[in-house]
Amino acid sequence: QVQLVESGGGLVQAGGSLRLSCAASGRTSGSYAMAWFRQAPGKEREFVTAISWSGSSTDYADFVKGRFTISRDNAKNTVYLQMNSLKPEDTAVYYCAANRAFYSRRIAVYDYWGQGTQVTVSS
Repeated sequence: QVQLVESGGGLVQAGGSLRLSCAASGRTSGSYAMAWFRQAPGKEREFVTAISWSGSSTDYADFVKGRFTISRDNAKNTVYLQMNSLKPEDTAVYYCAANRAFYSRRIAVYDYWGQGTQVTVSS
């Protein structure tokens, strides 16, 4: 089992920045691809970004390209999401997810999920 714990969410004004972290514990040996998803009130959970185990490959949803950056520190078993130029429509609960070997935009692919961290962007 792998446990994921997100942190770093909060309230920020439009145009501001936040950095989310996702710390993994448990059976973290092995190659896990990581991803961030988000879910706004009344909406379905959606893909935001993902990163390969090595960090050499990433994928971003169009609506965050150029604003968000995913990175990871495997020595710390932590994945980060740097969010800049935040917009009110970025308001959501952000979840990190892990999958052994490869990443995907599909929710069903991921074996492990965190509890989420709330991000609220005020206008």
